[in-house]
Amino acid sequence: MHWFPAGVIGPIQPKSSRLTTAFLIATAAVFAMTSGYDSGLMTGINIMPAYTKFLSLTTATRSLNVSANFIGWGLAALVMGPLVDKIGRKNVIIFSLLVKCLSIGLISGARNFPMFVTGRIILGVAKGTSGIAGSTWLAETLPPKIRGLGLSITFSVYYVGALMAAGVTYRTAQLSGDWSWRLPCLLQVVPSFISGFCLFCTPESPRWLAYHDRTDDTLRVVASVRADGDDSSPEVIAQYQEIIAARDWEREAGRKAKLAELFRTGPSRRRVMLAASVGVIAMGSGNNIASYFLGDMLSNAGITNKNTQLEINVVMNSWCLVCAGIGTLLMDRAGRKTLCLFACCGMTVMMFILGGLTKTYSSSANTSGIYATVASIFLFMGCYGIGVTPITNLYPPEILSYPQRANGMAIWAGVIATFAVGTTLVFPIALEAISWRLYFVLGAWDFLEAVFVKLFWVETKGLSLEAIDEIFNGKRDLGEPKIEVEGNDEVIYGQEVVYERDEKRPSVTSN
Repeated sequence: MHWFPAGVIGPIQPKSSRLTTAFLIATAAVFAMTSGYDSGLMTGINIMPAYTKFLSLTTATRSLNVSANFIGWGLAALVMGPLVDKIGRKNVIIFSLLVKCLSIGLISGARNFPMFVTGRIILGVAKGTSGIAGSTWLAETLPPKIRGLGLSITFSVYYVGALMAAGVTYRTAQLSGDWSWRLPCLLQVVPSFISGFCLFCTPESPRWLAYHDRTDDTLRVVASVRADGDDSSPEVIAQYQEIIAARDWEREAGRKAKLAELFRTGPSRRRVMLAASVGVIAMGSGNNIASYFLGDMLSNAGITNKNTQLEINVVMNSWCLVCAGIGTLLMDRAGRKTLCLFACCGMTVMMFILGGLTKTYSSSANTSGIYATVASIFLFMGCYGIGVTPITNLYPPEILSYPQRANGMAIWAGVIATFAVGTTLVFPIALEAISWRLYFVLGAWDFLEAVFVKLFWVETKGLSLEAIDEIFNGKRDLGEPKIEVEGNDEVIYGQEVVYERDEKRPSVTSN
């Protein structure tokens, strides 16, 4: 196997573009697994009496322990956007890995509620940071023909982590004492070490390099992810020219990677609105009840046995993983907008059905009615897994331009944090107070989400990031090749690519 030398290319990065791409996706995917693990972990330990007893938790403090993670997301959203633009996508991811290891140590060794909740907040900072930097990095580095698959996978494996945590907590619940919940908390550090290794096998974002005037490195990275390091390949030259031309156009237009760029023009504001809407749909659709408080939902439906609840938690995460996998495979065929619209409509229907069944059967001994209630929870989460999970990390970085991307992803993280904190704090209390009526409120909200997606979302499947820019900004006379995806192939339109070997620089000749 051939390896690139150390530098902007990963220190041990393979020359094969396929392996490089695999490491790129694996780095983000393994890191994203920790978010899913956290969800399954909190669902599992919330069912464990030992956890509640040791930390002396009430309904409110139990909710705070869950939402503390998203408070950390909010803190990351306030400061990490400019840092991602300044020091680079990969460096910020490395920072988040170190912070994550620190936080897991605090959580696992917590002696009281304040120590546990502080660790959860710091963990949220690390996860929010990786969400901002990782999605931006992957969107800017992956070739267009696999960008949809790659970014969809990174959040779909959320359920791999959740399933792992569900299985671990099911087994550790049988341990006596505090290790029943401490051990699964400690095991959360394992994916971080795997992600750290994969990170050394990957390059920096070529667009970040280009905007910092490191054009030689830009060309090397494009070649490393598209043509096994061959910088004379026509597709490499076309991609390079597209990146440089877009950078030059944005500079001439006075666009800089500043917070003000998020709201400077109508198209800019529309992009930010669409990115933020993903955060709203991902965290405000009612899924957080099933993700973090499944035990409460099952108790409300009439299933109160703790062991049965833990078993259902394992099956639920397996089901969600399958549905997210289906959504990932369909993402570049059906498109982002179509699948999200399907999900919002399906969640609306299932939430109303869930409310009706819970009202009718929660206090009855009708086994069939209780099973139907549980089935409606599964179908609701199935719709979410197919149409929302894969686009959570995919759609926002696609629709944001380079000057907006890091700060726009910080806005996305802030919206996720706001809605996640609100829902994880309010939902369990509201479920306890108004029971089945909460499901009808959420059903109405999901309907409004469907209307918004139908009216305002734009389709981005099969387009390069620069081609997506043209949807919002109109055609630009850049003179660069335009790369689009037809089926499984990338097609270069508009120019004949010429490589001038004496100058070692690509150039284009208009047809």
